[in-house]
Amino acid sequence: FQLQAFGGGLVRPGGSLRLSCAASGVSLNSYTVAWFRQASGKERDWVSVRRRGGTQTYYSDSVKGRFTLSVDNAKNTAYLQMNSLKPDDTAVYYCATGSPILSAQWEYRNYRSWGQGTQITVSS
Repeated sequence: FQLQAFGGGLVRPGGSLRLSCAASGVSLNSYTVAWFRQASGKERDWVSVRRRGGTQTYYSDSVKGRFTLSVDNAKNTAYLQMNSLKPDDTAVYYCATGSPILSAQWEYRNYRSWGQGTQITVSS
């Protein structure tokens, strides 16, 4: 199935953005949903992971308290609300789905489907 991500852009430090990831072909609620990001020259790192069915949501230490991952099952769309953005948040953001085991959900290689990346630039 397909994932389509959108909502990126340029924002000043301290600002907010919301990314969307629309799925077609299968219910997002049936899979683990994650957001990853990749800064220029760096590895793709996990940002947030929502276990299948929404039983648990995890956040990396760098975004905890500032970002929120949610899923609207009616719209079959995942969101990443990003507040208090910092220049270090600048990266290409990707949504992904899959069925990784708990211990492997932090690794991007364990996700099967990906949206196209969307650039977030935090700069004054």
